[in-house]
Amino acid sequence: MIIAALSGFGAALAAPLLHRWLPRWAGWLCALVPLSLFSFFGAQVGAVASGRTIRAAYEWIPSLGVDLSFSLDGLSLLFVLIISGIGVLVVVYASSYLRGHHHLGRFYGLILAFMAAMISTVLAGDLITLFVFWELTGLCSYLLIGFDHGRMAARKAALQALLVTGAGGLALLAGFILLGQAAGSTDLAEIFQRGELVRGHALYLPILFLVLAGAFTKSAQFPFHFWLPGAMEAPTPVSAYLHSATMVKLGIYLLARLSPVLGGTDAWFWSVTLAGGVTMVAGGALALLRSDLKQILAYSTVSALGILTLLLGLHTPAAATAAMVFLLVHALYKSALFLAAGAVDHGAGTRDLGRLGGLARVMPWVAAGSGLAALSMAGVPPLVGFIAKELLYEAKLQAPLAAGFVTVAGFIGNALTVAVAVLVGYLPFFGRGTDPDLHHHRVEPLLWFPPLVPALLGFVIGIFPGLAGRWLLEPAVAMVRGASVPVELALWHGVTPVLLLGAATVATGVGIALVRETVLRRLPLGDGAGWGPERGYGLLLKGMLALAERQTRMLQNGRLRYYLMTVVGTAAFLMAVAIFRSGEFPRQLPRPDGGLHEWFAAGVIMAGALTAATTTSRLAAVAGLGAVGYGVALVYILFGAPDLAMTQFCIETLSIVLFVLVLYRLPRFSLLSRPAGRVRDILVACSIGGFMTVLVLLAVSQTLVPHISSYFLAHSLPAGHGRNVVNVILVDFRALDTLGEITVLAVAALGVYGLMKARNREEG
Repeated sequence: MIIAALSGFGAALAAPLLHRWLPRWAGWLCALVPLSLFSFFGAQVGAVASGRTIRAAYEWIPSLGVDLSFSLDGLSLLFVLIISGIGVLVVVYASSYLRGHHHLGRFYGLILAFMAAMISTVLAGDLITLFVFWELTGLCSYLLIGFDHGRMAARKAALQALLVTGAGGLALLAGFILLGQAAGSTDLAEIFQRGELVRGHALYLPILFLVLAGAFTKSAQFPFHFWLPGAMEAPTPVSAYLHSATMVKLGIYLLARLSPVLGGTDAWFWSVTLAGGVTMVAGGALALLRSDLKQILAYSTVSALGILTLLLGLHTPAAATAAMVFLLVHALYKSALFLAAGAVDHGAGTRDLGRLGGLARVMPWVAAGSGLAALSMAGVPPLVGFIAKELLYEAKLQAPLAAGFVTVAGFIGNALTVAVAVLVGYLPFFGRGTDPDLHHHRVEPLLWFPPLVPALLGFVIGIFPGLAGRWLLEPAVAMVRGASVPVELALWHGVTPVLLLGAATVATGVGIALVRETVLRRLPLGDGAGWGPERGYGLLLKGMLALAERQTRMLQNGRLRYYLMTVVGTAAFLMAVAIFRSGEFPRQLPRPDGGLHEWFAAGVIMAGALTAATTTSRLAAVAGLGAVGYGVALVYILFGAPDLAMTQFCIETLSIVLFVLVLYRLPRFSLLSRPAGRVRDILVACSIGGFMTVLVLLAVSQTLVPHISSYFLAHSLPAGHGRNVVNVILVDFRALDTLGEITVLAVAALGVYGLMKARNREEG
């Protein structure tokens, strides 16, 4: 299964080359990849419907207990079939829609990579695996939205989608880590068995809200809904695939997947249901304010995602059934409508609803596909959308809390959906356009056949709903509920309150569509870009850029002494905080002692440091630093480390020679700092030195770990084959460190050599 899950990435690498070598057949050949995956996973329907879960796991990070694992169950199978099935249509459609585009090969690669990331996400059997592919879908989405990167609007929309979903991804990662800690594992199968433990854990609320932040941003829930209509800057095949049928449903998938673990509490009910309800109504209302077909469809997608979220928030068997049925229904009718909108744009040269009309004469098959999809969207029998709408009302009437409020909100949302269906499925083809100069032409079969397929499938499933219910939807519902739930779909249940509610919904929706133009002319409404969450996003982005500019100006000002002061000052501050918080600040410093020779070494070090800090001559400063180094070497000799002292002498001598060679030709030293700056530098230097002294005193006064010297003495001969412990440490135990130090010196010597050669050429 891992080959099937990741095969799309390999195909993505080969797609640009394939398009270069076989441009005429590249689209068909690329479509074979999702078709093969659809066939492979479709062959597993029987096994999954019988209750079997197919797993494949490989060790990834054994030290953390993280596996690269994939699991195929009812829920993941439903998503995989939607992703791969619609993927076939989108790739074939794109071969005609983007024909002649100079980056079509790149498009094939990106769309296949996105498909592989989506499939891997829904198949993931581990939280970390899921998160990695989750983020990969966001990255692919960024590249696909900004596919026409020559346009500023496309780049801006891509960045907006990446920032919003990426911020949610960071929250989701934190939620997954906490969830793994609370459940004691990152394996989803084990987490499902510990739902009670997670819901009763002290970290439950942080886990819930962090996971919801990731799901809500991905699925464009209010107030993060604005990025989805903005992403319509992408080519229409991308809009149909990513932002209607697949990627935006990833948040819904996450809610459904974790519903058995996190669902069923009051916090889950109110947070998920309210977010879904507000998104449902707001998305439907905003859709009616737009005149661009893709914008209308995008906002209606937001509304549909709100419906799905609301249903999952109810956390009842009826709601889970309605959610899975509506998930499939929405993928079918919305992909058909998006692809049809692209065909209309291709044939008429515009997507403006006010200019379109009467297209059924020149685009009969596009009109047929769009009409069927719109009827399913409106919930008209015998389309499968009718069955979904009845289930929606049944689930809302059975809501455990606030059933009346949920049903009323659902009625408003459904009525707005019906109105949108009239706008996109009827007016462009049978309405009267306001532009008499609009020129339109027929579109080729590859532009009308792909939208017709899912529309017809919605009709077929509506006539024969039992097959899909038994073999595809029932296993998915069982995974959402964590228990088996019978799913018996039928087109007719008699005259029931649910049927009457559906009829009233259709009538209300048609009425809204009829009065829409009149209402819009009287309402002074803009496009909403200057207010609301999108305005907040703009202000937040500006503030972040201003903050970045200011901190860059402060921290990256190009002056080395400020960099040093920032680094060592921060280190000193953190050490001071740690020392004072530990309560181990030494109240009495040890008395200074030692022989005359030791005081002499200390005097050399202090005199050298004082000379380097106060002199106005570079050569004197270098000599002072050399004196410090030689003084340290004397200390090594006094405490029995002659080899280390010899190393120190060599390094200091070489450093002094190099410094002298470099500085000899430089101009005279000039004092650039002001008196106040020098006082500041003195204070910083003294504080750093003081805290380092205290730190050393604390370190030598406590034995936190056994002395390391005994280890080296015991292992020097048997492990390093040397009796000189210092040498063995340098060339064996810390050989890489020594190699790094030698490399640094070699690079410095080469630099000096290069400077001297360059100067000789200038002089000579």
